[in-house]
Amino acid sequence: MPQAAAYPRPAGLPEDALRIDSIDLDAQGIARRADGKVVFIDGALPGEWVSAQVTKRKNQWEAATLTVLHRESSLRVQPRCPHFGLHQGACGGCKMQHLEASAQVAVKQRVLEDNLWHLGKVKPELMLRPIQGPTWGYRYRARLSVRYVVKRGEVLIGFHERKSRYVADMRTCDVLQPKVSALLMPLRALIESLQARETCPQIELAAGDEVTALVLRHLEPLSDADQQKLRDFGAAHGVQWWLQPKGPDTVRLLDEGGAQLAYALPEFGITMPFKPTDFTQVNPHINRVLVTRALRLLQAQKHERVIDWFCGLGNFTLPIATQAGQVLGVEGSDALVARARQNFERNQASAPAGQALAATDFVARNLFDMTAAQLVADGTADRWLVDPPREGAFALVKALAAIHQARIGAEDAEPLPPGAEAWQPPQRIVYVSCNPATLARDAGLLVHQAGYRCTAAGAVNMFPHTAHVESMAVFERVGD
Repeated sequence: MPQAAAYPRPAGLPEDALRIDSIDLDAQGIARRADGKVVFIDGALPGEWVSAQVTKRKNQWEAATLTVLHRESSLRVQPRCPHFGLHQGACGGCKMQHLEASAQVAVKQRVLEDNLWHLGKVKPELMLRPIQGPTWGYRYRARLSVRYVVKRGEVLIGFHERKSRYVADMRTCDVLQPKVSALLMPLRALIESLQARETCPQIELAAGDEVTALVLRHLEPLSDADQQKLRDFGAAHGVQWWLQPKGPDTVRLLDEGGAQLAYALPEFGITMPFKPTDFTQVNPHINRVLVTRALRLLQAQKHERVIDWFCGLGNFTLPIATQAGQVLGVEGSDALVARARQNFERNQASAPAGQALAATDFVARNLFDMTAAQLVADGTADRWLVDPPREGAFALVKALAAIHQARIGAEDAEPLPPGAEAWQPPQRIVYVSCNPATLARDAGLLVHQAGYRCTAAGAVNMFPHTAHVESMAVFERVGD
């Protein structure tokens, strides 16, 4: 049985006091008892001595909650939000407000490095400086739960309580766009005044550069009176109402006209209109830096062809089209492909003379069912940009690895698909990830089976104060 690390125990501490050795991604302090059993302690930070109340016991580990802080870490800070903490009813939207912001980034960078090594056996040649931005007021997208509490006779709007399905009693939220944080209490009063207050379970925020849109999910048709209340609220507070009676495809503007929801990527002269239920990045400040760094690492040239896998609305595709010679955007959603094509045509029409975007096409395809034959059919590209959802890009990377394994004559390799003789893999791949575990898995395939080396990787702090780890990695074809 492994023993606890030998740290001098400060005088005067109770026998049950534990020293916190490290922290996990859920912001739980990690300690070891004298017999080696691991204890995960909510609210504790590395270097601290604490007492804790055990909430769950297993053979190899225990879960606990901090009760007494005997020696405090220099990295501990006062949480800015009154709804953050370990108390009953605390909001579960953030996990790390008690940890100094730069230390949060260091934790996420370490998580990225650990995942790449332990899951993928990959060690980047260079660790990139983490991408950081504003730590407050950054969230321009959010899904807020709504509940009319009959016993209390009031409406709650916000994130769920910590470790609970109940809606937190939030009155402000410092990670939301400030305008929306200030609207939480007025929104509660508005919903409470509606005839449909018991059948409106959700409000989704989607803010662009100029427009703040709110999507009201309603389970029954809204009366004319309720719709008028929404209009009056929108006019008074400068928000644009959208209605969602059923699934995401049913979302529509309450009233047609008005400004269009959009965000800009000014460095590339690109403007991206979108609908409030389309996927866009939560943090527009980080997104601008993310796109800029991705394209700088991609290094597309005017004579080259680039494929943007999981292209969505064209967040990377259109900027790539300002630098490459030919671009293909591939996405699983027909609706997003149509929107990406519209965005390309709009930006092409408004491009200054002599600065036209490169020839760009978009196709819809299930990228979780990618094959080597389909990869060959999509043609050779000099560079790839890969930006998958949390599931990662396993099928895509596996198809690339299958071709490489066949070419080197590996045992049990599948035969090359028709036309693969002339097909060439990309020289460089820039992989943008929202899940370090699936990035590590895919990186392992690229490095150990597809003929690439990982030249760089770094964390992206898209969601300050939360456990989400976004990152970016660069893969270079061996021999190029």
